[in-house]
Amino acid sequence: MKQNWQEIFGSWVVATGTFVSAIANTPSIPFTRTLQQDFKVIGNTMQGTGNALSVQPIYSFTLEDLANEVQSIGNTTIVGSLLLDFNDSTKQSLNTKGNLLQALGGGMAFAKNYQKKLSIRTVYIGFGNLLQMIGNSFQAVSPQLKQIEAIINTLGNWIQALGALMTAIGTTMPGETNH
Repeated sequence: MKQNWQEIFGSWVVATGTFVSAIANTPSIPFTRTLQQDFKVIGNTMQGTGNALSVQPIYSFTLEDLANEVQSIGNTTIVGSLLLDFNDSTKQSLNTKGNLLQALGGGMAFAKNYQKKLSIRTVYIGFGNLLQMIGNSFQAVSPQLKQIEAIINTLGNWIQALGALMTAIGTTMPGETNH
């Protein structure tokens, strides 16, 4: 089948954005607060943009498209929590909700991928989506785990990044397109 270059490009933009976010959320990397904030904004903006790029025109709307839209909305919510002048409680709430939306979108993509014919491509995409969902879930619950919040958040970011990389690799492989 013909490769969907828009979807491939979008998946690599998402993967790059997740790595930028994971780096920004790794406490052992010595960033200034401003640089860390900038990396978080850039990473989440790239993720949202990549997911939006992966959505096909409205006449061929699929569950994968909806999953990408939900993930993009989640990233936009996180960017809003980082850039808008809210109190800390509201910022944390928006960040948590954004991560939960991303996890929901990843779960939707995983569920749809599960229905496809088994191939190395579908395994990469399926496990990639599953890892992204797990990583986003870790990030969403990390604020409730005060004593280990930074560890769980960092772990969640890197699990999500690994999942996004697997999804991008799978999307790039020849085979049945997602649409």
